[in-house]
Amino acid sequence: MNQTKHKILVVDDDQDLLRLLAIRLQASGYEVSTAETGERALAQLAVASPHLVITDMRMPGMDGMALFEAIRKRNPALPVIILTAHGTIPDAVEAVQRGVFGYLTKPFDGKLLLRKTEQALALNNSAAPATEPQQTDRAWRAEIITRNQDMESILAKARLVAASDASVMVFGESGTGKELLARAIHRASPRASQPFVALNCGAIPEQLLESELFGHVKGAFTGAIADHKGLFRAAGKGTVFLDEIGDMPLPLQVKLLRVLQEREVRPIGSTQAVKIDVRIISATHRNLEEAIRTGSFREDLYYRLHVVALALPPLSERREDIPALANHFLQILVDRYRKKVSGFSAEGMELLVKHSWPGNVRELFNAVEQSVALATSATISTAVVESALRGKPAELTSFEAARFEFERDYLAKLLKMTNGNVTQAARLAKRNRTEFYKLLQRHHLTPGMFKPASAHS
Repeated sequence: MNQTKHKILVVDDDQDLLRLLAIRLQASGYEVSTAETGERALAQLAVASPHLVITDMRMPGMDGMALFEAIRKRNPALPVIILTAHGTIPDAVEAVQRGVFGYLTKPFDGKLLLRKTEQALALNNSAAPATEPQQTDRAWRAEIITRNQDMESILAKARLVAASDASVMVFGESGTGKELLARAIHRASPRASQPFVALNCGAIPEQLLESELFGHVKGAFTGAIADHKGLFRAAGKGTVFLDEIGDMPLPLQVKLLRVLQEREVRPIGSTQAVKIDVRIISATHRNLEEAIRTGSFREDLYYRLHVVALALPPLSERREDIPALANHFLQILVDRYRKKVSGFSAEGMELLVKHSWPGNVRELFNAVEQSVALATSATISTAVVESALRGKPAELTSFEAARFEFERDYLAKLLKMTNGNVTQAARLAKRNRTEFYKLLQRHHLTPGMFKPASAHS
């Protein structure tokens, strides 16, 4: 019996089979949601947040493989099982080669269905720490509050990579929560019982950074009055988080590369190297590929650290998380300031959601802290929020404006791909030429704008 209430999304245009699958899975303790089409399944993904998708291969409209490809773009870590008739087994085999977890033939065997389901869910949860088998499914990521689909996809990847010792590089603007994600990966890993040691590479002077990382022996330099282990040795068999790795000076990049290659450190002033066994997670807000081109970051070190990349979106791209984050911070700060504040007014919360948040989650925390400090009643008013935001909030883009912008960018992308060839672009968009020309006129786009420079000469 499944005790953790894993969620499964089942997709099939046959209502009788859909009902049967749901009954079988629910009887085994799973939480089941259903969809009769691939399109509806995609719409449900963000709401249901399933741990597994089971889908029919042949369906009208979006078939099982098209659904799988769409899921893989959104959440590569989400396993998919395909249901197939005997006549489509070759298609199912090809699907497995393309990344589908597995397939079942109709009529399916109930025991095989459950066994396959357990295997897929075990794969999806393989990053759970071996030392903490009773850990709840979300305890490792408890500090990360989100209902955003992109964030959920990132967390799913993080959970998978946590099981290995692969180096992880976290990208994201300042204040997006890169260290929180690093800590979550550590908690989900087999190293969870060992130390998590963090260092901001841009916050320590170059002459002290080497000692902080690798240690020194007494007398190694002026002021070295005692031995210092350094962070790599202090982490034991745990995790070292190197924040703002892009700010590390080049001479130290060379030494760090040697440490990663040889898995040992040599403290300053010592002739003896010490073996280490740590997991490295690094983070940066800089464009390291550009830094490599300008010579300020070593390419060989980049590939050592960049085994798996996770990119955190800015808060402006996950606005649905703002109310939950604001209320979470509110509870923390109410306790800290010992104030009787119960929440934000509806208008005040609307201001928070509309704000541009250039400082991301860190700025939101600061705004909530100011609001709590300035609050004179149980409900934080609009005026208090406006004061905390220090200016007029940016207006949230309307649905129509967002759709217009997407349509314009999509048309421009097609014309760039086809070098201004309208016939080819219309075919890619699955529109006739007349309709396509009308769309171009609506957005003031002309094919000539996208023709190669040589074509104009």
